[in-house]
Amino acid sequence: MEVIEDITLMKNCCRKKKLEKKKIGFVATMGALHEGHLSLIERARESSDFVVVSIFVNPTQFGPEEDFKSYPRNLTMDLKLCQEQAVDVVFVPSEEKMYPEGFPPRVEVKDRLTEILEGASRPNHFGGVVTVVAKLFNIILPDVSYFGEKDYQQALVIKKMVKDLHMDVEIVLSPTVREKDGLACSSRNKYLTLEERKAAKVLFKSLLAAKAAIEEGEKESYRIIPSMERLIKEEKLAKIDYIAIVDPENLEKVEKIKDKVLIALAVKIGKTRLIDNMLI
Repeated sequence: MEVIEDITLMKNCCRKKKLEKKKIGFVATMGALHEGHLSLIERARESSDFVVVSIFVNPTQFGPEEDFKSYPRNLTMDLKLCQEQAVDVVFVPSEEKMYPEGFPPRVEVKDRLTEILEGASRPNHFGGVVTVVAKLFNIILPDVSYFGEKDYQQALVIKKMVKDLHMDVEIVLSPTVREKDGLACSSRNKYLTLEERKAAKVLFKSLLAAKAAIEEGEKESYRIIPSMERLIKEEKLAKIDYIAIVDPENLEKVEKIKDKVLIALAVKIGKTRLIDNMLI
């Protein structure tokens, strides 16, 4: 496994693989790797000739009051996990190399998709995500890039960017990986105290309750969402940001369930904001 910090070296490496007709699979991460990341790497390994993983905590997707400085970082462990997964190259650029002149004009997806749910709660978030992913795609030129369904809205935004900018990369979503008690794997789970960790189970519990209600015949969102809210509010450490039942294609609210829907929620457990969703 090779570790590359320099952007020019990374470009040259990937262009050489392109000339060799190698299929490049790419997984973009901010490090603090967990089972969710590893499942994406495994999928890339199975379907690609050459696997690249990036580790870069991207400052442009954090708001001024968010956790950029405290975001978990453990490069030594991340590299060990990548080596165990037979990753070919780990790209670990510095902030100075990715943004050599400070924060440049951002790549923006001007669409309602970036204004609702996470876009409403974190107004500058998707601009930062799209900017850094566009940069990474231009450097690595992947044939396929893998993302987890836990960040479902993010994946839709990236798909739209790829379509709008005519980028020659396929975006593949993989199912959310969960811990034994159902909590979605997330780097931010490391912030949780033992008590908060137990409380966080209520996110998955509420999604399962909604799933059960729909499968039993409930079709009205105005009944399902309040029942989820009541369940979550029973947990004293939980504070709801949003709960929504939406169309999985465009994330617009669904009032009456007739087809597949996405139930998405964001909840603070103590000071830690967690997101989760379920396709039903």
